[in-house]
Amino acid sequence: MVLSGLAILLVLYIIWDVNYFVRFVFTVVLGKLFGKKTKITDETSIYGLCTSQDVDIFIRHMNNARYLRELDFARFHYYALTGLYERIKQQGGGAVQGASSIRYRRSIPILNPYKVTTKLVWWDEKAIYLEQKFITFDKFVRATAMSKQCITNVNVLDVMKQFPGGEKPPTMPEELKLWLDSIEVSSQKLRKDK
Repeated sequence: MVLSGLAILLVLYIIWDVNYFVRFVFTVVLGKLFGKKTKITDETSIYGLCTSQDVDIFIRHMNNARYLRELDFARFHYYALTGLYERIKQQGGGAVQGASSIRYRRSIPILNPYKVTTKLVWWDEKAIYLEQKFITFDKFVRATAMSKQCITNVNVLDVMKQFPGGEKPPTMPEELKLWLDSIEVSSQKLRKDK
């Protein structure tokens, strides 16, 4: 009986990224239970440690793909603390990553702690835009990312008005405007390729 249970767990670990799902639940539940309720316009932070599971082939620093994974957890945490995703779901909507751009400035060495900050910087009727940063304890920003979270089946402007500070979007940051322009150029090119 125990052997078959261990075999099932082994198969799950081979075909699914079980750690990802466990960490997702851990991040959201702890955020909801112990996190301080946060305004949608406030910055949130989660903490991490670059472990042997995060490193690249040279076993010296964080693998580029792990940065994106950590950004997922930071977004889950942001949604849990602000209640934004819960409100979107209550109205029959959902959220999906529409685009992201990350700029690596300096690597995060193995066994080095860091925090990931998440801040809502702008929104329109279809999406919210988050700026996220990896910051080590020497206060250096190791990487910075922008992400477009497409919100489905609801008008984002209507949802945001239900939160203090969400009555109208802030001024769009210049960096975001340029990034969105580049996304539009790419989209037009792909439409022409059809």
